[in-house]
Amino acid sequence: MTRSGSASLLMLAAALVTAAATPSEPEREALPSPAPRTAAPAGRVLFQDDFNGDSLARWTSDRAGVWSVRRGMLRGDLPDRKQEHSIISAGDSAWTDIALDVDVCAMRGVDKGVVVRLEASQRAVGVDLRGPGYEDVVVHVREWPLAKVRAVNANGMWHHLRVEARGQRFLVSVDGALAVDRTDKHRAGARGRIGLAAYTGGTGQCTVYFDNVVVTESP
Repeated sequence: MTRSGSASLLMLAAALVTAAATPSEPEREALPSPAPRTAAPAGRVLFQDDFNGDSLARWTSDRAGVWSVRRGMLRGDLPDRKQEHSIISAGDSAWTDIALDVDVCAMRGVDKGVVVRLEASQRAVGVDLRGPGYEDVVVHVREWPLAKVRAVNANGMWHHLRVEARGQRFLVSVDGALAVDRTDKHRAGARGRIGLAAYTGGTGQCTVYFDNVVVTESP
């Protein structure tokens, strides 16, 4: 074999090793269809973002490298490890009775969620819309569950989530249907910002998109 032939084989082997080390991830890079345009909810608007610009100046993330804007949608993407999580928050720490409307689409993983009344201590009321393998919506305050109700929500599809905080009462609707109406007797006087969550859970995957965030005064 000539020297040039040996060099070509070495270059081919190196290319194969590189390709094996950095496999393509079509699911992670796939974009969802454009989010549906929903009717503006009733009530005075306190905050709104449809991510048509590239700036996340009004948002605060708890870790770098997770959140970005892609084609008018907010994207959260976490490393493929179990129990990774991140929250990006916005709004006023004095908010109490509010309604949060948002469209959400998971491309990878199970969990996609929001929080309301997010305090400086990171204590909040969380709503986790869980997809394949679970198909439910879970409401919790840190590790203490308030409710778990069946709610079908496939990956690769947009779902509309509405969370209302009225005093100690919390109402959650999925795709226009009321799923949870629960009172938390321990949340008197709680207030705080809203947040959007990414979480890998036990599956070790999470790529999720959010759009059309609207916060209004709760009726």
